[in-house]
Amino acid sequence: MEHPSRSQWQPGGGGEGLHTILTDARDPAAVTVAVSTAGVFRTEDGGASWQPSNSGVSAVFLPDPNPEFGQCVHKVAKDAADPDRLYLQNHWGVYRSDDGGVHWTDIGEGLPSDFGFAAVAHPHRGDTAYVFPITADADRVPADRRCRVYRTADAGKSWEPLSAGLPQGDHFGVVLRDAMCTDGADPAGLYFGNRNGEVYASADDGDSWQELASHLPDVLCVRAAVVG
Repeated sequence: MEHPSRSQWQPGGGGEGLHTILTDARDPAAVTVAVSTAGVFRTEDGGASWQPSNSGVSAVFLPDPNPEFGQCVHKVAKDAADPDRLYLQNHWGVYRSDDGGVHWTDIGEGLPSDFGFAAVAHPHRGDTAYVFPITADADRVPADRRCRVYRTADAGKSWEPLSAGLPQGDHFGVVLRDAMCTDGADPAGLYFGNRNGEVYASADDGDSWQELASHLPDVLCVRAAVVG
C-alpha cells in the first residue's frame, strides 16, 4: 500500500486533545483514553497513575517511528463481544488490540488507504468494525475520491467496501473522528456526516445507505440512539 506524503505531518482532523474515553465494565478503576498527538494511555487505579499503551502503533511522522508515546491516534473503539479487543484509527495505520491496548497489531491490509479519522465498532456483533479511509494527510479527500465505508467482520483480517446508496461519482466529503456512529438497533443503524454538509444513514449494518440531509455546514459530530 502506498502512503503519499507520510513524512508531511499535519495535526489530526476535528481538533487536538483527548477524544476517546473507554471504561471497563469488569473493573471500574480501569480506563483507556486516546489523545491526538500523544497516543493511548491506560489506568488501572482510577486515574492515580497512567501508562502509555502504544506498543505496535507507528508514528511515521517522527524521527523514531516507534516511540513509547507521541502517536497521533485519531479514534479508538471497543469490540461488542470482547472487552479486551479494541480497534484504532491512527494518523496512518489501522490497528487492533486483543489485550486491552497493551499491544497493537496492524490490520490495515486490504484498505485503499490506512489514513483516516473515524473508527466505529458494531454495537452487537463481535469482530465487526467500520472505518472511512481518506487518501492522505496532505490530500484529505475520500480514498480514490469515492464515498465508501469499509467494514471488517473478522476483526481486521479482511475489509469490504460499503457503498450501495452512496454517491457513485467523484466525492470529496471527509468524515472526521466523531462524525460516524451506530445506534443500538438490531440490525444496527450506522450514520456518518462529512465536511460537504451531508449526512447518510444505514438501517442494515451498513449494507445500504440513504442521504438524510445535505447543504449543512461542516458536520463534525453525529450521534444516534434508539428511542422507545
